Amino acid sequence: MAAAPGPTFRAGDLLRLSATASVQFLRPITVRVIRELEWDTYDGWVWLDAYELGSRGDAVARRELYVRREGVQLMNARQAACVG
Repeated sequence: MAAAPGPTFRAGDLLRLSATASVQFLRPITVRVIRELEWDTYDGWVWLDAYELGSRGDAVARRELYVRREGVQLMNARQAACVG
């Protein structure tokens, strides 16, 4: 398999997922990456194993998410604290 275009996500990364990542996120969510899954996908897309974070930053659900790499917003801890 060829190297994936765009960012590679690692355990602990905080991501903001909106409609630019996938139409399933018309209501944006914040997630903490557990791992990037090595499943076959279309070019530019990736499967992520992640925890969806609630408004207080706590994990509310574990999810497997299919997203467009270039549409994902990488966040820092300060930005995540401001999301509610």
